Amino acid sequence: MRNSFYVTTPIYYPSGKFHIGTAYTEVLADSIKRYKQLRGYDAYMLTGLDEHGQKVETVAKSRGLTPKEHVDEIADYAKKLWALMDIDYDDFIRTTDERHEKAVEKIVNKFIENGDIYKGEYEGWYCMPCETYFTESQLVDGKCPDCGREVKKMTEESYFFNMKKYEDRLIKFYEENPGFVQPEFRKNEIFSNFIKPGLEDLCISRTTFDWGIKMPNDPKHVLYVWVDALTNYITALGYMSDDDTLFKKYWPADLHIVGKDIIRFHGIYWPIFLMALGLEIPKEIYAHGYIVMKDGKMSKSKGNTVQPEMLVERYGVDATKYFLLRELTFGQDMVFTPEGFVERLNADLSNDLGNLLNRTIGMINKYFDGIIPEKQKDNENEIDKNLENYTNEQLIKIEELLDTYHISNGLMEIWAIIARTNKYIDETMPWSLAKEENKERLSIVMYNLAENLRKIAILITPFLPKTANKMFIQLGITNSEQKTWDSIKNATIESGVKVIEKGEPLFVRLEKDVEIEYIRNNMK
Repeated sequence: MRNSFYVTTPIYYPSGKFHIGTAYTEVLADSIKRYKQLRGYDAYMLTGLDEHGQKVETVAKSRGLTPKEHVDEIADYAKKLWALMDIDYDDFIRTTDERHEKAVEKIVNKFIENGDIYKGEYEGWYCMPCETYFTESQLVDGKCPDCGREVKKMTEESYFFNMKKYEDRLIKFYEENPGFVQPEFRKNEIFSNFIKPGLEDLCISRTTFDWGIKMPNDPKHVLYVWVDALTNYITALGYMSDDDTLFKKYWPADLHIVGKDIIRFHGIYWPIFLMALGLEIPKEIYAHGYIVMKDGKMSKSKGNTVQPEMLVERYGVDATKYFLLRELTFGQDMVFTPEGFVERLNADLSNDLGNLLNRTIGMINKYFDGIIPEKQKDNENEIDKNLENYTNEQLIKIEELLDTYHISNGLMEIWAIIARTNKYIDETMPWSLAKEENKERLSIVMYNLAENLRKIAILITPFLPKTANKMFIQLGITNSEQKTWDSIKNATIESGVKVIEKGEPLFVRLEKDVEIEYIRNNMK
């Protein structure tokens, strides 16, 4: 076992059902965790819900529920959704958990002892959906710079965190850790828009609502969003509790995955809070882009949100995961269209991968009674060596991309191996070798096809685990040593093993027009 690896998602607002943008974040974290495990790391994944605040209180009231009833319902929904999507998280933190609330109170007390918190009066432009105050200069056309909604001028007594005290340390940290925020252009945005103009002290309490953790020294004040929310990454590990075993094992986090809308809070407030606590800062924060529609962001009012359960229930969890991971490139937005979804599944999953496995299994059954033939390395020709060399060269590229979380590009390079393996069939023409009764040459070809499919199954395991397992079953691979990442380089498929007689297609080809209409009709 290699070193530990701690990956987190943001904790999501429980305002309603999640769309595929939220599902993407979860799938990305899950895939990175699985990849790290396959590479021998002790990987740990945290997800959860950010359950306090005025917005939650308002939504609950509109539904005729108490805030706790509302968040309990959403937490149950979230856990069921992640189970449906085969998300292998290790902990689900809720900011209403007693373990979290107690730890936050201790954290705030430490800030008070350090002299980091003071009472004052706040006047600023407040965006309720984002639960964030902005200065006049930060507004865009008089509206919230993050979500574009209307803001409201507010004045109230508040507690503030002294951000200015840590400004020089934060700048020094960024200079010494240039890869802390990825992609780099997000880091540059934080610097030019928020750090360079000078940090504003952060308002951390409110008196205009009641749903939240009370200030330990002044209970009429409720802690407001960022101190409560950001600290989940350490409270979930037992920081400030009687059992901090997980904290000692996994902190600092290796990777925080967040949406681009909250990178500022993670890139400025969070490191400063950790500095104030005397704790190490996470190694990397990755801010991914949005999934948007042709007419802009997904919105219930527009009726254009795509819910992940609709896709999973009709097309399967692995197909849905693959689409999300393949389409969202590193740090960029992606425009969702039903046409693009159907085309990607048909081309990559049904045609390229599914047909490759189906043809190979069929030919091994037809020409070798379903038995994978003996490896004959000495009799390989240039075409065979070229396939092996290409696959090995691709593996180097794939590892570099996955190690830096460029998952879409990594999948593209895996599919290049699939395309090259399909081309190998056209180059070697096994059907002609069978007619010529060239059994020796035919056995080399069948062996190489089976071996490359084994490698492909391993490569897709972190992203399409159910599909990879089906491939192993169809190829007759039961030996766990044949399924490890290291075995891509060091092992070869066992000969003499019987493949499945007739495997079910991995992915059924979709009727384009029918499925496009189905997706459109099920947007909400």
